[in-house]
Amino acid sequence: MLSFLDEKSLSDFLCIPRRTLQRWRVTGDGPPFVRAGLRRIVYRREAVEAWAASREHRHRAAEMMRQPGAET
Repeated sequence: MLSFLDEKSLSDFLCIPRRTLQRWRVTGDGPPFVRAGLRRIVYRREAVEAWAASREHRHRAAEMMRQPGAET
């Protein structure tokens, strides 16, 4: 069964302002979202967890290697 978070719930879960989520939807930096209605945005919990896992780093050097433009 699918589980969804609305914008406020995700904002609280990630401890970030709702405005940041809104900006991420424009820039594509945040987790994938679902437009559930004209003014209703929700996020699949599984997609949020996968997005967060893809941003997990063991140390700063590993993070730097994954950034665009970093030498490999």
